[in-house]
Amino acid sequence: MTLPRPGQDTLRPGDCFIGLMSGTSMDGVDGVLLRLSPQQRPELLASATLDMPASLRATLMALNASGPDELHRAALAANALAALYAEVCERLLAQAGLPREAVRAIGAHGQTVRHRPDLGYTCQLNAPAVLAEACGIDVVADFRSRDVAAGGQGAPLVPPFHAAMFGQDAARAILNLGGIGNVTLLQPGQAPRGFDTGPANVLLDAWCQAHTGHHYDEDGKWAASGRADPALLTHLLQAEPWFALPAPKSTGRDLFGLTWLTGHLASYGRALAPADVQATLLDLTAHSVARAIAGAPLDDVLVCGGGARNPALMAALARALPCPVATTDSAGVPAQWMEAMAVAWLAQACVSRQPASSPEVTGARGPRILGALYPGH
Repeated sequence: MTLPRPGQDTLRPGDCFIGLMSGTSMDGVDGVLLRLSPQQRPELLASATLDMPASLRATLMALNASGPDELHRAALAANALAALYAEVCERLLAQAGLPREAVRAIGAHGQTVRHRPDLGYTCQLNAPAVLAEACGIDVVADFRSRDVAAGGQGAPLVPPFHAAMFGQDAARAILNLGGIGNVTLLQPGQAPRGFDTGPANVLLDAWCQAHTGHHYDEDGKWAASGRADPALLTHLLQAEPWFALPAPKSTGRDLFGLTWLTGHLASYGRALAPADVQATLLDLTAHSVARAIAGAPLDDVLVCGGGARNPALMAALARALPCPVATTDSAGVPAQWMEAMAVAWLAQACVSRQPASSPEVTGARGPRILGALYPGH
């Protein structure tokens, strides 16, 4: 997937969409500018990322739990996130050398701070009206709520996009390792299936920050310095009922956070060195993925998301899975930009009035048009 040279061809009105994603890890905002048309595979015209300011990250983290003056703090955080989104959009337009009129719509996922489909709601902090006002471009947001309203999990939403990108002529899994892991299973002649697998980076990041002060374990080096404890791994997998639930299922920080981890470490009853816990958590991610897709005949597993950049985690997956493991880059789709590309695709589906949800994945009563439109003018 290569960037086009200036003047290489002519963009048609309505072909370009921006996708913005700030995931569960809350490390930054990824943005892409795509050409999307029925005649060709999505084409990446520009990409950009901005780190999440430390103060905003701390605020968003705190909003994952109840606290004083939540509504006020959430509104201010949403506005700050929209300002960050707008800056990414400006960078994308400048990089591509395109005027804002060339973009049909911006897809803005928002920051998930609560995800409780079991109670009938999911909450992605966002200020799409602020973003539309700042950019003068239509904004599509709130992609998950309609699926939840239809009885679905509201997640994962990416399997139809994965099927469109990779086709279904091979038996393969597309594994996204953000804060939470989710997988799409593509089988020839079958509708795509997908579900969350459990914690990916969320526990690794939380434990690392608590014991080293760093937001994440760069390249998995700290985990590699420890020794995984097989008994603790078994305890974590067996003590948490969510792992045994059948699909459709989804999860988030509401369940898998530092409180969950410290509680299970206490019930384990044997103290471990912090680096050994980190090594075990890395194996927890890999083994929960392997457990989730056990029995699916797969030719390979392609990994995207932040975890794809963690060599230690990729090595753990290779040990846990019975088939080749590589990043989606090997199939021509940059692993870092996959989620933002999916958000742009969802925005196109919304403005085209095309259902983009997959009831086979989420458990909703039927396919639904996802997202709410905020006009740019």
